[in-house]
Amino acid sequence: MSVLRELADLVLPGGCAGCGAERVPLRHGACATCVAEVEQLRPGVATPEPPPPGMPRCVAAGTYGGAVRGMLLAYKEHGRHALARPLGAVLAAAVAEVAPARPGPLLVVPVPSTVAAQRERLGDHMARLATHAVRRLRRSGWDAAMAQPLRAAPRPDSASLGVSARRVAAENSLRIRKTRIAVPTRRTTMRSTLVVVDDIVTTGATLAVVTARLEEANMQVTGAAVIAATRLRRTPPPRTAGRPPRGGAGTSRHAGGSPNEG
Repeated sequence: MSVLRELADLVLPGGCAGCGAERVPLRHGACATCVAEVEQLRPGVATPEPPPPGMPRCVAAGTYGGAVRGMLLAYKEHGRHALARPLGAVLAAAVAEVAPARPGPLLVVPVPSTVAAQRERLGDHMARLATHAVRRLRRSGWDAAMAQPLRAAPRPDSASLGVSARRVAAENSLRIRKTRIAVPTRRTTMRSTLVVVDDIVTTGATLAVVTARLEEANMQVTGAAVIAATRLRRTPPPRTAGRPPRGGAGTSRHAGGSPNEG
C-alpha cells in the first residue's frame, strides 16, 4: 500500500505540493516557483516568545508559510512521500547550522511520532526526513548518523492545547527506549554533536521535553533543528467597559499552524 502510494506520487502527482498549481512541470512534486522559494531559504535561529524552560537553541530553515507550508502538509497529511528528499535537504541545512564543527561525529535524533500517527501517515514521517537529512550531510562530509532512543505514547492533538498543556502532553508521552541508548550514549561520550530534529516548532514545548528526556539518559543535546517555525503573535486581553486596554502578555497564538507541531 505505502509503496504504491509513493509510486503514484512520483508518476501522477496531484499538482504542485507547494501552491497546488496543476498541469505544470514538477520537480520532486513541486513547481519551479515553489522549488526556487524553498532553495532560497536561509537557516536562522527560531526562538518562541516566551521560550519554554529547557528549550535548546533552535535553528529553523524557514518560516511556516508559502511553499514550505504546502510541501509539509502534502508530505505529512496527503502521503506525498517523495517530498521527503527535498524536505530532508532543507532539514540538513538547519542541522549543519546548529553543529559547531564538521570533523566530529554528528548524531541526529528525530522527535518520535505516536503509533497512531505512524499508522495514519504510513510511517514515521520524522524518521524518514531525518534519514534523508543524514544522507545529505554524509555526502557533504559529515560523520552523521541517526538514532531513535525515544518513543511516543498516545497523546491528544496539540492543535487544541495551549502552551502549558502542550508541555504536559509531551512530558506524559515521551519515553526513553533503554535498549536503544547504548550506542548513542557512547557517541555522546566521544564528544559527538547531538541535534534534535522536528518538522515545525511553535511553542518549543516538545523540543524542551525531548531535550530533558535525552539528558536524563546522559545524552547531552547541542541544539535543535526544524524545517519551519511558526510566527507567534500576542493576542491582547479583552477590553473591559470603561477601561483602556492594559499592556502585557495575552494568550499566545500562532498563525498558519499545523495540527502536530510542538
